[in-house]
Amino acid sequence: MPLALPGFERGPAGRPIIERRNDKLYAFGHLIRLTEQLILEQFSRGLVSGTTHTCLGQELAAMAVVRALDHPDDAVLSNHRNHGHFLTYSGDFVGLVAEIMGREAGVCGGRGGSQHLAWGHFHSNGVQGGMTGIGAGLALARKLHGRGAIVAAIVGDGTLGQGLLYESMNLASVWVAPLLVVVENNGIAQTTYTRETIGGSIEARGAAFGLPTWRFADDDPELFEKVQSVVARVRASGRPGFLVLDTRRLGPHSKGDDLRDGEELEDIRRRDPLAALGRRLDAGVRQQIEARNTRFVERVRELATASPPATYAQPPRHIFVLGQVQSAHTGSPAAGVGLNVRQAINAGLRYLLQSDPEVLLLGEDLHEPYGGAFKVTQGLSAEFPGRVISTPISEAGITGASIGLALAGFRPVMEVMFADFISLCMDQLYNHAVKFPGIFDDMAVPLVIRTPCGGRRGYGPTHSQSPENLLCSVPGLTVVYASHRHDPAGLLVDATLRWPYPVVFLEHKLLYGEKVDAADYAPIPAAADDIAAHLFPTVRRGACEPDITVVAYGGMLPVVEAVAQRLEDEEELEVEIAAPSLLAPLPRGTLVRHLLGRRRVAVVEESHHEFGVAAEILACLAEAGYGGEAIRIGTPPVPIASARSLEQQIIPDEQAIFDRIVAMF
Repeated sequence: MPLALPGFERGPAGRPIIERRNDKLYAFGHLIRLTEQLILEQFSRGLVSGTTHTCLGQELAAMAVVRALDHPDDAVLSNHRNHGHFLTYSGDFVGLVAEIMGREAGVCGGRGGSQHLAWGHFHSNGVQGGMTGIGAGLALARKLHGRGAIVAAIVGDGTLGQGLLYESMNLASVWVAPLLVVVENNGIAQTTYTRETIGGSIEARGAAFGLPTWRFADDDPELFEKVQSVVARVRASGRPGFLVLDTRRLGPHSKGDDLRDGEELEDIRRRDPLAALGRRLDAGVRQQIEARNTRFVERVRELATASPPATYAQPPRHIFVLGQVQSAHTGSPAAGVGLNVRQAINAGLRYLLQSDPEVLLLGEDLHEPYGGAFKVTQGLSAEFPGRVISTPISEAGITGASIGLALAGFRPVMEVMFADFISLCMDQLYNHAVKFPGIFDDMAVPLVIRTPCGGRRGYGPTHSQSPENLLCSVPGLTVVYASHRHDPAGLLVDATLRWPYPVVFLEHKLLYGEKVDAADYAPIPAAADDIAAHLFPTVRRGACEPDITVVAYGGMLPVVEAVAQRLEDEEELEVEIAAPSLLAPLPRGTLVRHLLGRRRVAVVEESHHEFGVAAEILACLAEAGYGGEAIRIGTPPVPIASARSLEQQIIPDEQAIFDRIVAMF
């Protein structure tokens, strides 16, 4: 429980109750200033690690917004300047100071530091504007839950140059979701005045998306009342809004980068509403307040400093918690014989929508009669109205919104029309989706992103790529690549319902028409230490003592099967094929144990094979002391040409793979 705040009570959810009496407001604001001073002092003494921002004063205006959020499910999404917002929401002064000092008593145990905090429905992140898409998803979740809660996403005026902000505002407007975007407008970024970086009117940005827009100054004596009215209006209407709060920054962006002249700084100090309020107080009252605050801050110092440095009981190898993972499904949810991969995935999506009311499908053009670019969602929007959501062309925003929905308890399955566009989602995956379970306790993000990938259809450089090498390099991101020899519907169901971490689910375009048939493939027993290998198995077929083992996955599997047949028929070789469905976290133990005794191993992939999946598999074998011969076969690091004649020379085909393997003998 956070340290009790002198003179302030707490509500049922543990939130501090801040009255509007001037002495209470002054005490809280002055206490934050004293805490800022404490943080800076600890930094100078080497007790605080990382970047420490010193702009709490400018946060007083947005604190009025946080204070007005009185619903237990209201959420606050903040940024790298989060200290005032966090303290107003939580009152956890010791947790904040200890977190910045890297101590065990920190609100996130030292894992988040100054910029990444979590407390109840409060979350902050250091990426400018990165939380706004998540805000749109959280706001949609609040709307669907129907309990009257809203979401406030607080950004600085510098964030007005970030495209994700506008994607998020557009989504909130289209969805009529209760998201209040709050802009702390202090007129300057790190050292650059925003008048030099912002074109047009700030208010017009909200109006462009049909958002009611308000603009107040932090020295308005009625600021708290006006802001409370705005919050009440967003709550009552259930619609998004855009609030601009003009403020000034009292100090430097960080520690010593303030290039403003002394006269300007003196004007800012004279204008400062907190100092002005202090001047209006009776001298005796003010002295009592400051004495009380000083005692409180000293107590914060004592408790934070007494906490030992944060340490891991055992350094983590990954972000996954085994106790949160469920066992695999039994039997395929896609009933029927003779389904192709597209039909099986469609049946899997239908099963998910039927069996779990928290499952939502999101993506571009998913609705009838189109049913997605490859018809995978065909028929579902008519069967499940309101739960199959066709979105704007807004990959980053949709990804952020899906993260927000997942944090709110939904199980979103998002479609990216072509895997090439996953690069537009990367910030949300790399800096947000995997960070929630990786930094904060008990934070599940059960998000699945489906996307068709691969070439050999003449679609050209930006519609033919296989980006698994990029995706597998993101720490904590799960990458599953189904094939027709696996159970694609079952893999999708397990990824959605039984694996509470972000998943990218790859589907090769050329496999959509292949019949789902395990044929003579059998699962390789999963190593006990391989996270998720029991959910997403590796299968094999062929000789038990082969001359060559070929490892392939996804869309390369039919090509490799044809190569294997030729090797057996023309070269009289004993061939084995091993096909993983899980690429990350790589099932190292399973693959190494199976391959270590093989004389020759070839790993075939359609992706650019430099720094790729094949390289990682072979590196694991080398580390385990593999003494055989190994090669990797993949696409060179060049754009994939549109002309099919050129494409065939770039992406490994049956003849190219056959020749490379024969050359091993």
